[in-house]
Amino acid sequence: MIKILFNGFRHGHINALYKKVSESDLAEITGCIEANEAARKAAEANLGAAFSDKSYDEWLASDIDAVAVGTAYGDRGATIIRALEAGKHVISDKPICTSFEELEKIRELSEKNDLKVVCMLDIRYTPQSIKAKEILDSGRLGEVRNIAFNGQHCIDYAHRPSWYFEKGMHGGTINDLAIHGIDLVRMLTGMEFDKIDAARVWNSYADRTPDFKDSALFMARLTNGAGVIADVSYSAPSQVFSMPTYWEFKVWCAKGLLAFNYIDSKITIYEEGTAEPVVI
Repeated sequence: MIKILFNGFRHGHINALYKKVSESDLAEITGCIEANEAARKAAEANLGAAFSDKSYDEWLASDIDAVAVGTAYGDRGATIIRALEAGKHVISDKPICTSFEELEKIRELSEKNDLKVVCMLDIRYTPQSIKAKEILDSGRLGEVRNIAFNGQHCIDYAHRPSWYFEKGMHGGTINDLAIHGIDLVRMLTGMEFDKIDAARVWNSYADRTPDFKDSALFMARLTNGAGVIADVSYSAPSQVFSMPTYWEFKVWCAKGLLAFNYIDSKITIYEEGTAEPVVI
């Protein structure tokens, strides 16, 4: 049985992991930490999370196997580094850190101590993503040539935590959002990102926080030369989760196009030489 300490409940994503571990026969929740009173009370009310007076250092000195990290983005790097230094595996909400220095330290400790660092990237597990992977692997559409994806979210001042907009706490819109799309592209194609051709971030929608660069676009290429273009801006209205543009992927191949999104479980295929699309 894997013993997991939950450190931080500052973003709702960690709640899904807490529920999965609660229902698992392979892991157990050994303890919970949350310094923020409001976040702690919310976790107690919504998850039934139980908190003790033990410090993080005390927990790290115990026989736990892993730490689940859900602290504010700007605090995650230090939280993860301390876990790795104590010889504990890590599973974290994305992003795992907000600076290159933290990233390199995490990489160094993970390799040196033979520890796993896992990020919560759940889009790759949706039925449509799994099916899209099967279709691309079959060779039916030929080699992947270009990919475009959208990952627009909404600002949502009313529900998003205030630390999001504090200097040094967010880590950038590409770092925050694009990771889901980047992970899925790697999973679908089996290729790595080879080069960044262009990237731009700027403030366009977050009128209350003009220093928050909410708009983010980038162009990159994969190891076979295929191009990737993405928009991961906080540009969507509040009903983002019902829009077909929410995590919308188009994979252009030598013999056709494969398209799907997070909202709709269907996959649309346009094949070379056919007039009508095939919907799976």
